[in-house]
Amino acid sequence: MNEILFQPVKLGALDLANAIIMAPMTRDRSGPGDIPTENMVQYYRQRASAGLIITEGTQPSPAGKGYWRTPGIWSKDQIAGWRKVTDAVHERGGKIVMQLMHCGRVCVTANKQDSSEVIAPSAIACANKVPGPDGVPVPTAMPRALETSEVRAVVQEFAQAARNAREAGMDGVELHCASGYLPNQFLNPHSNQRTDEYGGPVENRIRFTLEVLEAMGDAIGSERVGFRISPYNPYNDMHDDDPKATFGPLLRGADKLGLAYTHLVDVADMLGFVNANYSGSIITNNNLKVDEAAAILADGQAQAISFGRYFISNPDLVERIQEGAELARVDRDHIYTGEDKGYIDYPLRNAG
Repeated sequence: MNEILFQPVKLGALDLANAIIMAPMTRDRSGPGDIPTENMVQYYRQRASAGLIITEGTQPSPAGKGYWRTPGIWSKDQIAGWRKVTDAVHERGGKIVMQLMHCGRVCVTANKQDSSEVIAPSAIACANKVPGPDGVPVPTAMPRALETSEVRAVVQEFAQAARNAREAGMDGVELHCASGYLPNQFLNPHSNQRTDEYGGPVENRIRFTLEVLEAMGDAIGSERVGFRISPYNPYNDMHDDDPKATFGPLLRGADKLGLAYTHLVDVADMLGFVNANYSGSIITNNNLKVDEAAAILADGQAQAISFGRYFISNPDLVERIQEGAELARVDRDHIYTGEDKGYIDYPLRNAG
């Protein structure tokens, strides 16, 4: 039954060799200037047998940074650094898209290393703590509410980031609309208290996300744009008494844009709901076992499955699943620290 995981799949303009997707995962290994390092090149190269790699969250602008040592895609040096990554993945026959992650209010100012502001839909701080440069969680900064004209400017920053990603050799981009980051902050009535066209009723709260998706599609082609959602996930101070009332209209609006896929982190049995409101391709992720993933594909509920931690400790995950081999365990102490340790030192099963 697991053979279905190894069948080719097409997501928009992305022709994939298999349906096993590497999920986006923050690893906190970028270098000075938020530029990808040689270790990052090696990390992604090792995992290029995935049908598709979705990169770690990457800030589209200086203001988009919230965490320590996350990479950017707004400078020429960052573009050049990512080009080394994409070249390495493509040389091994892989496909890779960049997740664009604007943290908005989920930010510790000391993590920024520049003078960019902390911005959000409304001047409401995130109640959750975020790790600072030393890894110790501290309170987040109070954000400044964006003016209406500034919201439109941020939309264009995402469009430029998509162009930059393509210049860096990425096969596409994914907009991070989950985990309490900027698009999620606009979607959520708890964090969005605006009274202009981007706040209040649901049709206004979904406007920013749909405008960003459309602008990125205009920039690089909608068939190369995906988006990630997790409607019931409370991470980073997200509270919504009725997420379906928000995400139903969002999905129906996105469905009109001809996107490559939606990427669902299914924390509350939302897969059926997404299928009912979105006719395009779906990638799903819910800490699935291999057999569970195959069953979802066989039922037609999704077109591909993303795996996170499995890919951390198993750079050859595709081959291990195909061979029915044992999967290595994650070194949890070095998910975010350790440089090469717990990052590029996991052995390949058949490494000569």
